[in-house]
Amino acid sequence: MVQQATLMAAEDINHVPLQLEKSPFHARYEAINNGMQWEEWNGFASAVTLKDSHLEYFATRNTCAVFDVSPMCKYRFRGADAEDMLNRLVTRDVAKHGINRVCYNVWCDDNGRVIDDGTLFRYAKDDFMLCCAEPGLDWFLLAAVGFDDITIEDESDQLASLALQGPTSCALLKAMNISGVENLKPFDIGRFPYGGGEIMISRTGFTGDLGYELWVEPEMALGLWDDLFSTGANYGIQPMGTEALDMARLEAGFISPMVEFHGALHTVDQGKDHSPFELGLSWIVNFKKPHFNGRTALLKEKEQGSKYRLLKLDIEGNKPAEHSILYSKANCSKAIGYVTSAMWSPVVKANIALAMVETQYAEGEIYAEVYHQQELRWQRKVCKAEVKTKPFWSPDRARLTPPADV
Repeated sequence: MVQQATLMAAEDINHVPLQLEKSPFHARYEAINNGMQWEEWNGFASAVTLKDSHLEYFATRNTCAVFDVSPMCKYRFRGADAEDMLNRLVTRDVAKHGINRVCYNVWCDDNGRVIDDGTLFRYAKDDFMLCCAEPGLDWFLLAAVGFDDITIEDESDQLASLALQGPTSCALLKAMNISGVENLKPFDIGRFPYGGGEIMISRTGFTGDLGYELWVEPEMALGLWDDLFSTGANYGIQPMGTEALDMARLEAGFISPMVEFHGALHTVDQGKDHSPFELGLSWIVNFKKPHFNGRTALLKEKEQGSKYRLLKLDIEGNKPAEHSILYSKANCSKAIGYVTSAMWSPVVKANIALAMVETQYAEGEIYAEVYHQQELRWQRKVCKAEVKTKPFWSPDRARLTPPADV
């Protein structure tokens, strides 16, 4: 029997937006976006910067800042087979995932190449939410084939979320009368009475600092924003755009999709995607649990070694090594890799970068070919790089429970 498919017009498909969507917090962002700088994120308008990206960045290190993460894709997995299905999908052991806890995860194709990463929230034995940067419903539905007692729903529009990050974040939430928030440990989930309803708070974030993510129903979003900023005036609160967030996550050593790695389902040329081992994520690949997507390929890679390794680099000088090619010798005769992200770190006072390097050269000398402008003229420098094994920025306050009041 020949099967035929009929294509629908885009305007007839209700889940395909025809223009940039506005998040539940958009009205507040729009009112203070001085340069009207926006970028597209999952079909939503996301602010690049509001006033000054460095002012926003410094708030995450000295006071606190909020970033609208509502455009994140949020998928709900419910049913008796939810744990087994997710355990088949991701590389970590979901059976060990505690209730009211969040775990960072990646999921791979059959070749062991990373499709995407995200955070898995466990609400109950049979109830999970997976948050990720890019849409993945089709893949999740395919991965659920053979599991009978499970429902998977896209709940992206049903939750508004703000990331509140920085040393005064906990003190601010306590000042809003959210009693008990200080008892949340890193990656804990708590639910608190708020605004005549409920707010869910997870001690999570993308800055490497003390911080929380606040989850409410969309109709509560603007009230939450106003409450944060009226109470937060004494706590140095600032709105934050994507530029500042990118600076903070690089200092924390966090990888970013479409920057450090190209999702396997989007890769055109073979070998341009990456495995969890190449991305420095071997710590979340569990071969002791039952079979999972990509297990055979990853086990082979573990035994034979990886082609690339993502490194943290401290590069001499103060000119960011953005888009730099890396070499094994100062004469730049042998290219061995490339920089994925780079910046001059204001808090670390170092020229830092993440870089993908061929594994065979990862233990040797590494040089970056850095180009920068001086009075409109391009200058070239060859700078030696030092490999770092720990995050560039990881303050104790990010792990203390309860956090100290600041």
